[in-house]
Amino acid sequence: MPGILYVVATPIGNLEDVTLRALRILKEVSIIAAEDTRRTSRLLQHYSISTRTTSLHEHNEHARAPALVARLLAGESIAVVSDAGTPGLSDPGAQLVAAAHVAGVKVEPIPGPSAALALVSAAGFLTTEFLFLGFPPVRSKARNKWLSAVATAPFLLVVYEAPHRIEATLRDLLDVLGDRKAAIGRELTKAHEQLVVRPISEHLRLLGEPRGEYALVVDRFQQEAAGSAEALEPSEIARQFGELTKNRGLGRREAIRSLAERYRVASREIFDLLERAKNSVD
Repeated sequence: MPGILYVVATPIGNLEDVTLRALRILKEVSIIAAEDTRRTSRLLQHYSISTRTTSLHEHNEHARAPALVARLLAGESIAVVSDAGTPGLSDPGAQLVAAAHVAGVKVEPIPGPSAALALVSAAGFLTTEFLFLGFPPVRSKARNKWLSAVATAPFLLVVYEAPHRIEATLRDLLDVLGDRKAAIGRELTKAHEQLVVRPISEHLRLLGEPRGEYALVVDRFQQEAAGSAEALEPSEIARQFGELTKNRGLGRREAIRSLAERYRVASREIFDLLERAKNSVD
């Protein structure tokens, strides 16, 4: 009889944020497939769990999955864990889970900590509907396209970001989505946890030296608060853009953002209008 693949959520910071069921499963399985065996070992040592671990990360999951499925079919049960939170959500695990389903192996979730749910619950936005986006693309052009696809989504947007990219991502959020209110959580559940809710522009201004992992909840698009780019003339927007850049000395990005705020539209729409004005002259 095949074993069971357990998808086990582990603490996102504080080691006390683990369920009793998760601890029992981690003790009982034959092996733990971990994103980072060194980080997982700290949790196991803390709770005196001696189960053997094997690595399963983004670079080897495709190659390791068949052997792990074979063990499951032979009757062993396996737990898959990520560095923190729930496997498969911006973390490895999805390929193994998919392969287990194809092989007819039972997959059982062991729910627990999630940075996304923790932040949404503490952000104070008056809606429970959100769209989990995970980590944005690394390159700015791809990131802008990615954000443009959800710019008018009527849901909260949940994004994860690394410290060395948080400033660039905040700038792109401001440019594409406008100056919406956003909650940013840094090092959630850890000793130096921070959770701040304010407009994106204020997050940028007060960012300081980025440290630790970030989770963001951005307010939803609200049609009643938005303007319409359809009523704007490309030539007039180009004229005002020229005034801001030539007469007032604003940079291109700042001028576009200023016009977006003036007409209550996304910066991307101002950019598109400027391109239309340029093409009509050419």
